[in-house]
Amino acid sequence: MSVIPEVKCRRCGASFSALRTRCPNCGIPRVSQSGRTPGATPGTVKGTPSYERAETNTRWQMIFGLILVVAVILAVIVMVSTSLNGQDVGGGKVTAPPTEAPSATPIYVMEEPPTPPPTPTPTVSEIKIFYYEKELPEFTMHEDDPPLTIKAQVYPIEDFSDAKLTWSVDDESVFKITPSEDTKECKCEILSRKDGGVKLTVACNGFEYSIRVYLLK
Repeated sequence: MSVIPEVKCRRCGASFSALRTRCPNCGIPRVSQSGRTPGATPGTVKGTPSYERAETNTRWQMIFGLILVVAVILAVIVMVSTSLNGQDVGGGKVTAPPTEAPSATPIYVMEEPPTPPPTPTPTVSEIKIFYYEKELPEFTMHEDDPPLTIKAQVYPIEDFSDAKLTWSVDDESVFKITPSEDTKECKCEILSRKDGGVKLTVACNGFEYSIRVYLLK
């Protein structure tokens, strides 16, 4: 083993004796290493103001770095959450917001007036036949008597003031009737006698009233 240390060239990397001043391979001068140990800087010596300032700066750098890391993590969480909320749950596709349909021109519909409730049909309670002011439950006519005009009254009067009446006789061959235009009156005329007479009937709204007319010679 050689007792003389070897050094390595800084350019070509060849090893040579430490006694040489130049590399025998490339000729570059050898740099002698200083044996002096560098002195400590003021920032590395405890108790000095530089050391305190360096400690304070290091502490603030660590705090700032920690805050920066937390902020980055929160930003990533917010971005991921926003991205998930914007996706469609079923297919993972982003659903476009619905577009509003153009407003159509309003169509106005004429409402029909409400139908009034039907008026109940009045009921006839009674019909009477009069000759002038005398009520006729029956009457007699002779062959030579002139035509006789009678009238009928329907009750209640206020419900049937304009009602139309129907006149009829059971034997028109012996007794002729001629109702007036408003049907309230009827002209009666005997054509020939008949035993037992005839039945004269007046009707209104399904209600009928009859009297006996005796026909004599």
